Amino acid sequence: MQLKHKIVALSVLPLLLAVAVVCVLVFFQNQRLGEQQARLIESSILASKRAELKHYVEMALSIVSPLYESGRDDAETKQRVLAVLARISFGSDGYFFVYESNGRNLMHPRQGELVGKDLWNMTDPRGLLVIQALMKSAQSGDGFQHYAWQKPSTGEVTDKLAYVVMLERWGWMLGTGIYLEDVDQAIAQVHDEATSGIHATMLAIAGLALVAVLLVFAGGLALNLSEHRLADRKLQLLTQRIVNLQEEERSRVSRELHDGISQLLVSIKFQFELASHQLASGNDAGMQTLQKGTDRLAGAIGEVRRISHDLHPSLLDTLGLPAAIGQLVAEFEQRSGLTIDYRNSLGDTLLNDGQAVALFRILQEALTNIERHAQATRVRISLDGMAQRVRLRVRDNGIGFSPKQLDKLNDGIGLRNIRERVEHFGGRFAFESEPGQTELMVTLPSQGASPSRVEQPT
Repeated sequence: MQLKHKIVALSVLPLLLAVAVVCVLVFFQNQRLGEQQARLIESSILASKRAELKHYVEMALSIVSPLYESGRDDAETKQRVLAVLARISFGSDGYFFVYESNGRNLMHPRQGELVGKDLWNMTDPRGLLVIQALMKSAQSGDGFQHYAWQKPSTGEVTDKLAYVVMLERWGWMLGTGIYLEDVDQAIAQVHDEATSGIHATMLAIAGLALVAVLLVFAGGLALNLSEHRLADRKLQLLTQRIVNLQEEERSRVSRELHDGISQLLVSIKFQFELASHQLASGNDAGMQTLQKGTDRLAGAIGEVRRISHDLHPSLLDTLGLPAAIGQLVAEFEQRSGLTIDYRNSLGDTLLNDGQAVALFRILQEALTNIERHAQATRVRISLDGMAQRVRLRVRDNGIGFSPKQLDKLNDGIGLRNIRERVEHFGGRFAFESEPGQTELMVTLPSQGASPSRVEQPT
C-alpha cells in the first residue's frame, strides 16, 4: 500500500469507527428512551383508566344505593337492582356485571348465555382463574384486576382492566371493565415513532459520515496533488541544479585545459619545433631550447596532476582521508596565505569511500567559502574519530554572518549542498556564526554505526 493510501486510510478508518460507535450508542439510547416513554404512557393511560372505572362503579352504586340501603333483601328488590345495572352502559363495550361469591353469574348484559352459570373455575387464555381473581381483588379492597376477555363488539379476546366491589349484605360482586386495545395501540405507536426516530437519526449520521469521508478524501486528494506538484517542482529544481553544477564543472575544467594545459602544450610544441630547426642547422642553442621545452612539459604534467587532484584526490584512494586533507590544507595555506592549524585524531575509525569523499568535499567547500567571504587570518581544522562516528570541525576568526543568509552564500556546491551531503549519510550538520568566529561541525556515523537524525543548522 502506498503512503498516500495509508494516510487516507488512517484518516478515514478512525472516523468510520467513531461513527459506528456513535450509531450503536444512539441506537441503544433511543431504544431505552422509547421503552421508558412507552412505560410512562402506559402508566399514565392505566392511571386514567383506573380513575374512570372507579368513577363508573361509584356512579352505579349511587344509582342502586336507594334500593340496596332500604334494608330489604327479598328477591324482587334484588331483581330490580340487577335490572337497573343491566341498563347502565358506556360506549359500545362498556357494561356492568354481577357475580355471587360462589362464582355464579347473576347479570351480564352483553353475554346473556353466561347468566346463571357457575364460572368459578373459568380461565382466560393465559390460564388465570378470572372470577376467583376478581373475587379476591374485590374482597381485598384493591378492586382492580387485569385479565383477558371476549370483546362484545368484535368477538375477539383482548386485554381488559376491571374494577369490582363487594355488596357484602347480599354476597354480590359488582364491577365493570374497560378493554385496553387503545393502550396497546398507543404503546405500539410510541415504538413505531421511536423506530422511525432511530432510522432518521441513523440516516442523518450516515449522511454526515459520508460528507465527512468525502471531505477527508477530497482533502487528501488535494494534499496529494499539492505534494506531487511540490515534489515535481523540487525534482525539477534539483535536476536543474545538477545540470548547472555539471556545466559549471565542465566549464571550469574546460577553462583550465584551455588556459593552462592547451597553452602549455602549444608553447612546448613551439619550443620543440624551434629546437628541431636549431639542431638541424647546427645551432648550439638547440639543446638549451629543448631543455626549456622539457621543463615546460614537466609543468604541463604538474598541471594535469593538479586538475586530476581537484576532480578526485588520489591520496584518498592510496593513503586515506587524513593524508588527503593534509595535502589540501598545505596547498590552501600556500595559496591563500592564511594560517591553518590542522589536527588529526581519526585513529582507527573506519569510513567508507563515499563518506571520505563527502568529508573531503565539505572541507574543500568550507575553505573556499572562508577564502572568499570570511576575511579571516586563522583557520582551525580538527578531524576526530569517536565511538561509532567521525567529526570534522572547521573554525575561522573571520567577520562572520547571519545564518539566515545561508541560502544567499551558495557558491559552487554551497553550504546547502554540504547539509544535503551530510543528510545523505544520516549525519549531523551544525553551523554557528558571529563576528570574530564562524564554526562548521559535521558528524557522520562510521562503519557499523546506525545513522543519526539530521540536525539542522542553528
